[in-house]
Amino acid sequence: MAPPQVWPQPDGAPVSCREKLRTLTENHAELAQVMQDAFEDAVLMGVDEQAMRRILADMVGALRSPRQAGGKA
Repeated sequence: MAPPQVWPQPDGAPVSCREKLRTLTENHAELAQVMQDAFEDAVLMGVDEQAMRRILADMVGALRSPRQAGGKA
């Protein structure tokens, strides 16, 4: 899974700071590997592939924003 070509800011402008781009790319690679490993483990242990995809998507949907009150513990 390749990282996005552009990391958009809330105003639509792309993030351009090299350090931020490096961190975002590293985080993307780490997360992609962890998600792939979890997906493979689940499927090999008998979990339905489509169900696991929904479970992972639901986890993303449930992420709390650090910009909202109480967003990050």
